[in-house]
Amino acid sequence: MASAAITNALTIDVEDYFQVSAFAPYIARDDWDRRECRVERNVDRILQLLADHGTQATFFTLGWVAERYPQLVRRIVDGGHELASHGYGHERASDLTRDAFMHDVTRAKGLLEDVSGQAVHGYRAPSFSIGRRNLWAFECLARAGHRYSSSIYPIRHDHYGMPDAPRFAHRVHGDLLEVPATTLRLFERNLPCSGGGYFRLLPYPVSRWMIRRVNAADGQAAVFYFHPWEIDAQQPRIDGIDAKTRFRHYVNIPRVERRLGQLLRDFRWGRMDHIFLRGGATAPLKQAA
Repeated sequence: MASAAITNALTIDVEDYFQVSAFAPYIARDDWDRRECRVERNVDRILQLLADHGTQATFFTLGWVAERYPQLVRRIVDGGHELASHGYGHERASDLTRDAFMHDVTRAKGLLEDVSGQAVHGYRAPSFSIGRRNLWAFECLARAGHRYSSSIYPIRHDHYGMPDAPRFAHRVHGDLLEVPATTLRLFERNLPCSGGGYFRLLPYPVSRWMIRRVNAADGQAAVFYFHPWEIDAQQPRIDGIDAKTRFRHYVNIPRVERRLGQLLRDFRWGRMDHIFLRGGATAPLKQAA
């Protein structure tokens, strides 16, 4: 039975299997349009799962996806979900110059708003790639008109992480809010409990206990995330990848959809904007005169 005490934030990073950052050394960006796209069917499965449980969520969506599947973006919005930005082409913020990052976030935000007719308030950097070396990215997000970011993971990881960052929502530039991926503080360390590969690797009761602990001990809403490809056991396999990347990407994918169903039953979930922004709901954009 879902807990009635705290509403947690359910988020989906809308990208396809071949766009994963760990696959970048193996799949050229120029090859993306020649790959079998499965993001539309997988997001539709997620939308149905959420509808079955009466749950709303935030979809951090690539501009690249919105450009090719505008009807999918409209189905997300029509389902009562929040549309937010994941950048245009899944380039890590830490790999971009300030000007290139500003161009990427502005392009993605404009495209998502044009397709959906909704104001886009939220942004999540691919691979949680905002950290100590590129905190200037928050100024760019504020200039672009975003109201919140969810781009920091306060853990140690070989691909990302900012372990000394605040664990919960905080102001980072003017009124811009940063809402980090959720961690559990245990043994003087931040342990990841936000979803993604950790949700697939850990036994489900462990993930459930960690989120409940954050709700009860910290009195805070958790921010959980996953990707459409994580429910897709039939996705094409990428040849030639190293053993670590293969394990991280494919471990326990056949179990994820069932686990998500249990997660939706065990907790109360909602949209990022409704939970963290005062005034909550996204208003339709005014039409140009």
